[in-house]
Amino acid sequence: MIRFLTRKVPSVVFVLFAGSVVAFALPRLAPGNVAVTLAGENPTAANVAAIQRQLGLDRPLLVQYWDWISGLFRGDLGESYLLHRSVASVIGDRLESTVELAVLSTLLVILIGTVLGVLAGSTGRNWARATLDLAGSLFIAVPSFLIGVLLILVFGVLNRWLPVSGEVGFLHDPAIGIQYLTLPAFALALGPAAAVARLLQTEMRAAGNEEYVDLARSKGASASRVTIRHVLRNSVGTAVVAVGLQIGNLLAGAVVIEAIFNRNGLGQLVVSSVQTRDFTVLQVLILGVVFVAVICQILTEIVLAALDPRIKLGD
Repeated sequence: MIRFLTRKVPSVVFVLFAGSVVAFALPRLAPGNVAVTLAGENPTAANVAAIQRQLGLDRPLLVQYWDWISGLFRGDLGESYLLHRSVASVIGDRLESTVELAVLSTLLVILIGTVLGVLAGSTGRNWARATLDLAGSLFIAVPSFLIGVLLILVFGVLNRWLPVSGEVGFLHDPAIGIQYLTLPAFALALGPAAAVARLLQTEMRAAGNEEYVDLARSKGASASRVTIRHVLRNSVGTAVVAVGLQIGNLLAGAVVIEAIFNRNGLGQLVVSSVQTRDFTVLQVLILGVVFVAVICQILTEIVLAALDPRIKLGD
């Protein structure tokens, strides 16, 4: 484990450095100027220039980048231009909502993707396989925001079974919080879960034709034992990798889903920061997504090595 993590350090540092450059440059490439926003209606050139000097936006970009990066190493994420609060506190106020949504969505991706993949990869009935393939294709093709709208119509408007707007923290009231989380989590998870199921299904079909599976059947092993002990066990690595790859899609989809269900999470913060050109908040959020993606990739490799004895960390 130590050897594996040590060998990962250079690539992680490089990815984070590249991500920091993108996070710093990307918001500044967009049209608009935060100084103009802060100057109010009918701003004069003198007012805009004074605000830029006050915020340090008139300094060279390399100097601004170095100040930001050096602040990160000191644990200082900066201060929001518009809210006049530390970026850490601004993000902290929204973090719980997005973490709850991301965790539940990831669990649903694992559960739904595994169940659908195993059913489609192990069934010998053509009609069942065709039905599962059709359902998976629909979930992959239909965007998450449309799934969210359909869930709102069915479970929130026509039947009024679940709330469709707002949120209650799961840690504050689990019984009510899970009700507010259910619809957005399903809307966010169904597409990635279908992608995981499709990959798992394909891998299981390929593994089902291997000689060791035929040998197990010839020895009288039951169909369920063959599926679980031999086919699924040698195919689950694909599902692990697929789940790790879908984490990025979940984070990207959270921006839209939080807007549809009116959740006050990081997705909404990204949208408001883009609209107001609040660079200090936006660049930290972008770098945070890169950091989460890197950690998920490392965890995926560790889990994959734990499940498959043929894979050794550090090799």
